[in-house]
Amino acid sequence: MKKSFHYLWISQLFANLGDVFYIVGLISILYQASESPFFMALLPFLNMAGRMISSSFAPLLFNRYRLKQLLVISQALKTILLLILAVGSLYTLSLSFMLIIIFAVAFLDGFAQPASTALIPRIVENSQLLRANGILSMLDESTRLGGWALGGILVAATSGGIVIWMTLILFILSTFFILFVTDNTPFERKLNVAKKQELTEGFKLIWDNHSFRTIHVMIILESIANVVWVAAIMYLFVADVLHVSEAWWGYINTTFFIGLIIGGFIFTKFDQFFERNLKNIVLFSSVAVAIVMLSFGLNQIAIVALILSLFFGVFDQFKGILLGTWLQLKATDEQLVKVYSAQGVLTSLLFGLSTLLAGALATIFSVQWLFIGSGLILLLSTIYFGYVQKRFV
Repeated sequence: MKKSFHYLWISQLFANLGDVFYIVGLISILYQASESPFFMALLPFLNMAGRMISSSFAPLLFNRYRLKQLLVISQALKTILLLILAVGSLYTLSLSFMLIIIFAVAFLDGFAQPASTALIPRIVENSQLLRANGILSMLDESTRLGGWALGGILVAATSGGIVIWMTLILFILSTFFILFVTDNTPFERKLNVAKKQELTEGFKLIWDNHSFRTIHVMIILESIANVVWVAAIMYLFVADVLHVSEAWWGYINTTFFIGLIIGGFIFTKFDQFFERNLKNIVLFSSVAVAIVMLSFGLNQIAIVALILSLFFGVFDQFKGILLGTWLQLKATDEQLVKVYSAQGVLTSLLFGLSTLLAGALATIFSVQWLFIGSGLILLLSTIYFGYVQKRFV
């Protein structure tokens, strides 16, 4: 693969590890500063809100700047914000100031994420795109899995402030390596397009293209269904259904990530097989994740829950990489980044609303019914794909 791809994944490796350390360090600092569950809950809320707002306005930037420019600017500004936070951790920062930094970092991520993903097909040959996505996904999940464990150990051994300083170093390295990525895709600034048209272009592309619409209907249904994996719901399931200690939530979460890593590894070894059988594997994986989710909801044995979460991760990875690669192959360079921006708005909004709804339903119904309901939603997604799969040629 091209050198630019290697520089991109190295940059993302440092950025993803930094993102995990950043969250771990912030949780520690916020808890010490406030000792309030409310402020702890604000962290995921501000992350979602910042990303959603930024994704909404991202098309304005994509029409005016190259993707690499935006990535460098975003990572450099995040580095500056982390420097402020790191220096501030040596003193006493007000909670409101920390919350502003949290929102600002999430806002920068909102346009950096679609830019980074849209850059992949520009620097990788189409014949290697599926393998490249498998590699990036495997690295991403490995970083998250190892990062949370390592971050927790570092916070316990040192402090949240020290971990923020480590995050700063990782962000500096990420910014450095992204500078070496070369994107030779022709670019023309668009300044005469109506703002409303710019902001809605991604949604219109999704709606007007049959295969794009199919992919995003599935993404939307899965965003709603997968809220059951959030910590609050899983904690209830572990305590009320499996009747084991809260440590099992960590074990289930770990096996899920291991499943994602295994799925990504299989892709890197058998990418041509997956490419030749795209529709069949997407359909099979969709059936598998629905069955696994339903089985997870009906199961009451802790060891079986670990095995099911592992298989869910593997099959969910298969489906996610295949649909994502299809989108990259069929959208033009100009369309792709705008489609990803619209996707970011949809998934952030729906996941946030679905999380609130799931929390409310968990107080009314057994948490098992939430998993069964999620399994039925995933089954609906499978039936839908089976019906419209002729759109994928």
